[in-house]
Amino acid sequence: MSEILVVNHLDKKFRRIYAVKDISFTVDKGNVYGILGPNGSGKSTTLCMLLGTINASGGNWQWFGNPGTTSKTLQRIGAIIEQPNFYSYLSAEQNLKIVAKIKHVDFQRIDDKLALVGLLERKNDKYASFSLGMKQRLAIASAMLSDPEVLILDEPTNGLDPEGIIQIRELIVKIARGGTTILLASHLLDEVEKVCSHVIILKEGKSLYCGPVNKLLSPHGILEIGAKDLKKLIAHFEHFSAFGAIKTLGDIIEVELIEQVDTSLVNTYFMQQGIALTHLVKRNQKLEQQFIDLVKDA
Repeated sequence: MSEILVVNHLDKKFRRIYAVKDISFTVDKGNVYGILGPNGSGKSTTLCMLLGTINASGGNWQWFGNPGTTSKTLQRIGAIIEQPNFYSYLSAEQNLKIVAKIKHVDFQRIDDKLALVGLLERKNDKYASFSLGMKQRLAIASAMLSDPEVLILDEPTNGLDPEGIIQIRELIVKIARGGTTILLASHLLDEVEKVCSHVIILKEGKSLYCGPVNKLLSPHGILEIGAKDLKKLIAHFEHFSAFGAIKTLGDIIEVELIEQVDTSLVNTYFMQQGIALTHLVKRNQKLEQQFIDLVKDA
């Protein structure tokens, strides 16, 4: 079965305010899904409903083909939604032994998970001595103790320094390569773009896009092109089959490329037409701009 999670018209209303409104999406096995949106967009509320810690106001979902969230379902999921409650005076190993007892997991798995998150050499050090990034990695080790099929992370790099962010990103990619499906909530565009294969974009509880990241972005990039006479410039765009949708940004035209294009040939063509280009830059499209456009138009 490729579908791990199917969500249909999910709603959550707090009195008169919708925290989540009519969200639908599907999570397929083996992918990394990013739930992307600003603070207050409904990311955490959505995850809490899917984990059964908050009651939904409407809609339904199925985990592994079964309706709702049951205790058997939760045995197949590892999740970090809030700051984990580790004991500061105990070592990393001792804290994970407590979690292992609760989850009925063999202690022999502890070293493997500490190695996975890069903390095996610190297994005997007290939790209180750990940096914020190390604490987050220990939390991920805790969530992975039962070898879950799905790992759910809510803002996993929140508050971390650049080095800590990089370590968590690399760890997410490593876990995903091992076959674990990951559902990641974040308000950081760069984080989602670098680690996620799919994205669900939320604004004020509503879903604006759900699908592969590469379908949201132009696979061949963006061409920025400018000239003194923009109308004359645009009139010649039909000559290029590679040119797709265009957008005027001041004195620059932004062109979505639907095929690969040689910028030197573009420049030569316009010179032959008597049009001197004042700007010609090819760049990769960023998720940030697509996100801004989606949120702005919603």
